[in-house]
Amino acid sequence: MTQVRVNLNSIEKVKAFVNTIGQFDAEFDLVSGRYVIDAKSIMGIFSLDITKPIDLNIHSETEAELNSILEAIDMYLAK
Repeated sequence: MTQVRVNLNSIEKVKAFVNTIGQFDAEFDLVSGRYVIDAKSIMGIFSLDITKPIDLNIHSETEAELNSILEAIDMYLAK
């Protein structure tokens, strides 16, 4: 598992993010405090406080897939 922080602070970003990660077979969880939701669920994301960076757990099978995912979500990473 790999953990990164993402900024999903607008409706447009949430929609684009879900579409981006939906292209991958890996499992994704968003963790905010004690809440863990499926990152591929738009409704789940809107139940979180998206005004702050959120932890994203990526459960990838291979290093190559992980690198592809990180490249695809680079614009959402909290820097």
